[in-house]
Amino acid sequence: MICPKCAYQQADGPGECLCCGVIFAKVRGDGGVRAVPREIPEYESQAASSLEGNRAWLKGRLLIIQPDENGFMVAGRGACYLLLLIWGWRLVTSSIASNYVGESFLHLINLPFHEAGHLFFSPLGRFLQVLGGTLGQWLIPLIVLCAFLVKGNPFGAAVGLWWLGESFLDIAPYMDDARAGQLLLLGGVTGSEVEDYHDWEIILSKLGWLRYDHLIARTTFTIGSILMILSLVWGGFILYRQFRELRKR
Repeated sequence: MICPKCAYQQADGPGECLCCGVIFAKVRGDGGVRAVPREIPEYESQAASSLEGNRAWLKGRLLIIQPDENGFMVAGRGACYLLLLIWGWRLVTSSIASNYVGESFLHLINLPFHEAGHLFFSPLGRFLQVLGGTLGQWLIPLIVLCAFLVKGNPFGAAVGLWWLGESFLDIAPYMDDARAGQLLLLGGVTGSEVEDYHDWEIILSKLGWLRYDHLIARTTFTIGSILMILSLVWGGFILYRQFRELRKR
């Protein structure tokens, strides 16, 4: 079965498209479903057609739900969503100065990826080696997000996006401490006690942006908050569609 609106291919049976949500009976008055050939003007380039195909693929990956998912799985996702909603609200409403996100157990999960980033980027020079800690911490949740998208699991991808947002929040206090050097770092020392040890003091000093550390931290924290909110909206919409699909069975 091919959706007559978005051309998404799916199994026969559901009364609506699993990708765009259109109700087939409203698209065609006889209630049947068939592919509606799309007339493509001759002046359209092959590149434009390819771009449209990529958009349709991405839309399908972002919104697809699997019709064979059982109630226990959807209920488990609902519980996970509720946890992320409550925890995410607590994180985004905390202040950078409180370092609430840095004191959560997720900071300990982010830390190995941060340190691995230093090692991974070390062949690229001193600056990228230092920056690599932050990049490594951000790359892992981004990879998780993309992996779930490729697998056709948008709810899992939304959780990956939530984690990416949390990683941005986790780095913000580190950035904010660049000049003060009072944050306790790995090894039990502060940046003010050990020279050339604080990642963001080194990074911002080399860029000549050290006086903007608070602004950069606030910007990073805001980006993380936006990503977390987007993830909750996305995940909530996917859950809504999955619960609606279950009620039809």
